[in-house]
Amino acid sequence: MGTGLEQESSALRTIAPDLTDALTDLVARAAAAILAIAPGALDTRLKADRSPVTAADEAADAVIAQGLARIIPGLPIVSEESRAPDPLDAIFALVDPLDGTKEFVAGRGEYTVNLAIVADGKPIAGFIAAPALGLIYRGIAGRGAERLGLDPAIAPVAIRCRRAPDDGLVAAVSRSHLDGATLTFLDRLGVTRRISCGSALKLCRIAEGAADVYPRLSPTSEWDIAAGHAIITAAGGLVTTPSGMPLRYGRAEQDFKVPGFVAWGDGTRRVDASSG
Repeated sequence: MGTGLEQESSALRTIAPDLTDALTDLVARAAAAILAIAPGALDTRLKADRSPVTAADEAADAVIAQGLARIIPGLPIVSEESRAPDPLDAIFALVDPLDGTKEFVAGRGEYTVNLAIVADGKPIAGFIAAPALGLIYRGIAGRGAERLGLDPAIAPVAIRCRRAPDDGLVAAVSRSHLDGATLTFLDRLGVTRRISCGSALKLCRIAEGAADVYPRLSPTSEWDIAAGHAIITAAGGLVTTPSGMPLRYGRAEQDFKVPGFVAWGDGTRRVDASSG
């Protein structure tokens, strides 16, 4: 299916270093496309689900679609802004070209470009660019996770989830979706500090050891979390359903929704979030 994407068995895929670099460059170019849109040219409007979309979302989506077609010809793409043909192949890309559009429109830098490669229902590679912060996070199954700069002169730094501290957990929480069930769960965990931000940056905070847990106990789209899931797993963490079961991706019959999730930096400290 193209350079670097090799089938070792019916249940395993590997991402070679040359493909890792090509996909890293692709999310960097999508980030540049977002930054190139002038504030007065956003053309912000509401989609059918009442969520906002802008010219920047569409520009980044086009960059990624065209890049993937060149890098991995024939790879199906499931994006927030476009859908792959049905039925879906065992290996495909999940894309959110601009995660955190509300933050972007509001002038906050908490938005990201998310790209994941999914094989057999599991995210095996994740790439998240944070254009306003000048950062890229990436993680490859079995090869670890890194933080890079959008400036290629900045060398990659290995990142790792941390062991849960004895003096209380730090939680990454949504700026827009912090509900009562989540607050109750955080109280049960004995969380001592919360980091509020938008987009997949919350997942990156877990992967780089700045936070210990991020719960989202309501439905969300696969493209919002697949890239961060891959990065957290590569960094030594864990992402599960609220009850602790594995998350599966490619659920076309569910409109590519997951019922909720909890991301853990230290999987040995995980707690069932589905019970009261």
